[in-house]
Amino acid sequence: MAALATAEVCDTNAALLPSGELRVLQPVFKTYGQCRAFAGPVVTLKVFEDNVLVREVLEGKGEGRVLVIDGGGSMRCALVGGNLGQLAQNKGWAGIVVNGCIRDVDEINGCDIGVRALASHPVKSNKKGVGEKHVPVHIAGTLIRDGEWLYADSDGILVSKHELSI
Repeated sequence: MAALATAEVCDTNAALLPSGELRVLQPVFKTYGQCRAFAGPVVTLKVFEDNVLVREVLEGKGEGRVLVIDGGGSMRCALVGGNLGQLAQNKGWAGIVVNGCIRDVDEINGCDIGVRALASHPVKSNKKGVGEKHVPVHIAGTLIRDGEWLYADSDGILVSKHELSI
C-alpha cells in the first residue's frame, strides 16, 4: 500500500467531514503490530468478552480488509492475542481495530499487520460463540458499517462511506 497520511486525507476531503461521509474516530486507541499505517474495506463484528467469532472471521480470507471489533470497550479480558494476530497476517488481513483489549503484545508487535486497541490485558476471553457479524457498530464516537473503508496511521483513524483516492 502506498504511504498513507490521514491528515492529508482529511485536508483533501474536508468537504466530506460535515456530511459524515468521512468520519474521524476519537483518539482513544493504542498502536500495535508492524504496520503503523493500514487501510481497507471494513468487516464489522460485535462481541462482548467472547472471541469465538473473532477467530471465525479471521480464518476467512482477509483480502486486505480491516476487522473492526466492537468489544463494548471491555477492560476485563482480551479479544485478540498473538495466535489471532498471526492468523490475521497469514490470511491477508490489513488490520484489526478492537474496541476492547488485546494480549500477547510482543507477539502482535511482531506481526505484519496493523492493530489498534484500547489497551492490553493478560486474561483470555470467554469461548461461547456469542455475537453478531456484519452489523453496524458504534465505537470511539463513530458509527461504522460493514463495507465502509477504514484508514489508519499514527495520526488517527478515519472511516469513509467509499474508498477514497489518496
